[in-house]
Amino acid sequence: MPGKKPKSSIAVSDARGVRTLHVGGEAIQSAMRLDDPHALALDYTRCMMAFLLFHPEPREALMIGLGGGSLAKFFWKNLKKTKIRVIELDPAVVAAARMHFSLPPDGARLAVEIGDGAEALAPECCDVLVLDAYQDELHVPKLASAEFYDAAFLALREPGALVVNFMNDDPKFDAVLQRLERAFGGAVLALPALYDPNILVFAFRGIAASVAWSALRERGERLEARYGLPFTRYVSRLRQMNRCTAEELIIAG
Repeated sequence: MPGKKPKSSIAVSDARGVRTLHVGGEAIQSAMRLDDPHALALDYTRCMMAFLLFHPEPREALMIGLGGGSLAKFFWKNLKKTKIRVIELDPAVVAAARMHFSLPPDGARLAVEIGDGAEALAPECCDVLVLDAYQDELHVPKLASAEFYDAAFLALREPGALVVNFMNDDPKFDAVLQRLERAFGGAVLALPALYDPNILVFAFRGIAASVAWSALRERGERLEARYGLPFTRYVSRLRQMNRCTAEELIIAG
């Protein structure tokens, strides 16, 4: 996982049909259903896909932090038109994902690189940026800095989406959210996970400032049929932490 120093204490365990990855401690870093290796086994990773409600046809995704490769595998299997580049600091994590978590080999649509995610951004290098990188169960500080979020905004082509995973008890959540809002001109939404203790945050570049709930529900139904994830529940969940009226969800402005 990205950080000042890679933690190469890797543990893999199987229980009740699920394989889990642990890096440097007991916390679960990734999970995989043994009967369906490309499914998203953890609720919060499924909720991260809610960005598709606003940006349904991503062309090039950059992921910082690999874990067991759950999101990379889901993108690879289900988003056939999307190229995926993953940056992971710890070579041992990449090796574990390859050996134990069915991560596909590099190819035309998938590239996994060893490196520092904070150094991976370049102007308009992607249209989806996925950040799920932790150090001692907290966000890696330089991946939650104002400078990083400014660079993330510039890294996105329009339309573009940044997806960030937070724990719901993160003491710095409010401060980091304000940082994100400044970098993205206020175009930021928060989604509490359905079951896990996570909050998923989506920041956008080049999308409409608001969207009708009716349009979101229609999109959710189509996406739910296509990917088998509960997008209609994500639409309802968006009412909890974001500005809205009875008719529309306000994204910015």
